[in-house]
Amino acid sequence: MNTDLAQEAISLALSGNWQGALKINEEILKENPSDVDALNRLARAYSETGNFRKAKETAQKVLKIDPFNTIATKSIEKWKGLKKGETYSQKPSNPHYFLEEPGKTKILTLIHAGSPKVLAKLDSGDEIHLNTHSHRVCVQTVNGKYIGRLPDDLSARLRKLIQLGNTYQVIVKSVNTHEAKIFIRETYRAPSLKDVPSFSAERIDYVSFTPPELVHNKSEIHVEVEEEE
Repeated sequence: MNTDLAQEAISLALSGNWQGALKINEEILKENPSDVDALNRLARAYSETGNFRKAKETAQKVLKIDPFNTIATKSIEKWKGLKKGETYSQKPSNPHYFLEEPGKTKILTLIHAGSPKVLAKLDSGDEIHLNTHSHRVCVQTVNGKYIGRLPDDLSARLRKLIQLGNTYQVIVKSVNTHEAKIFIRETYRAPSLKDVPSFSAERIDYVSFTPPELVHNKSEIHVEVEEEE
């Protein structure tokens, strides 16, 4: 395998240059038509440019070489029913966006997931948006398609924090046709909330000898959220 070309193909994909990624992966496959990694990258590049027929055909080639290849299997399942030109993809997010920071980030699985066709058009790293309603917070694609909802307790908290001036970025962490897991990052904290974390720390089961005065939960002290009706 030509590692230089493979790295170039990966870099082009990470920068969102899918046409360039197509050409480089095709060049690699001229030398080695059985390069499974290049075939998977080529299939992804085809899907990102809306050519799902070629994407599926390429993924099928992978399965002929490696019948248990999970990347190709998941991709084919994901692309079922999609037509040429259908995609919500965008330039992939910088990997540092997934770095966790206590109180400022949270990973969660959405409830009441949207249509499998909508979920199928998303990829890990795609940026999506929060849409606050009177009693809940929904998550939508950049095109306004419903993806799912935040749990009620977190919806109530984030609605209050957003009303007070906080802003958030939301990225797809992982997705399949049945569920979506997202990564939420606080990108701006209002001055009035300077000591208030957006997200509570995970609950800890304290052992019996932990002094009670050492156990605090600042996030529950500083922000009161409205109860759901």
